[in-house]
Amino acid sequence: MSLTDKAIARIRRMIREGELPPGAKLPPEQQLAAELGLSRNLMREAVKTLVVARVLEIRRGDGTYVTSLAPGLLLEGLGGAVELLQGDTVLELTEVRRLFEPAATALAASRVTDEDLAEIERHLSAMRDAGDDVELLLQHDASFHRTVIRATRNETLATLLEHISGRTLSARAWRGLADADAAGRTIAEHEAIHQALVARDPNLAQAAALMHVNTTERWLRDHLAAGEPIPAARPRPDRPRTTRPAVNH
Repeated sequence: MSLTDKAIARIRRMIREGELPPGAKLPPEQQLAAELGLSRNLMREAVKTLVVARVLEIRRGDGTYVTSLAPGLLLEGLGGAVELLQGDTVLELTEVRRLFEPAATALAASRVTDEDLAEIERHLSAMRDAGDDVELLLQHDASFHRTVIRATRNETLATLLEHISGRTLSARAWRGLADADAAGRTIAEHEAIHQALVARDPNLAQAAALMHVNTTERWLRDHLAAGEPIPAARPRPDRPRTTRPAVNH
């Protein structure tokens, strides 16, 4: 380990052991460096690294603080790493999604509220109305799943699946543009998930979600086996767009 890495490890240990709880203000740089037996330059580099990792935040004119350490914050960097994955690793992400999302949908079925169901139904209705607008369909597809996973009331699980689904969305977009029948099948699969959630039936919800993810995974496997390239990830679907996505062959 470099000296900077050791400094980072020591600050992380202080946080982990409760010496610096979430929201705590760090001692002045010179004092903390002296307490840890480090130079101020090393301390400064360690702090910068932990700021990038969302463990610390610098409030100008006030000092350096430990963040809330919430899962959505600490796992934020995962999305950037996932977006760089290429080739067969897209399939690996789809496999991970298959392991997590059906179980998460089952959990959502046991915790979903009437407000959640109303929002899920709104996105499902928008998917039906999208017609041949693949971009619009995919925006509401992503929002549909995001709302379902949020209904688990599990922030860690929701954050992990958000990053995984964000990268596999490019494969789903490609599928939607390349396969004219994909939209109809996708809507039918989402309707099955919605019906299971309305019934608040965890087993049925898990089975419906597994069927849906398996459809995408099977399609992806077939195209990879045929030597088809998978497009690079695109911006997140909930951001406004002015153009339709292109297919990269």
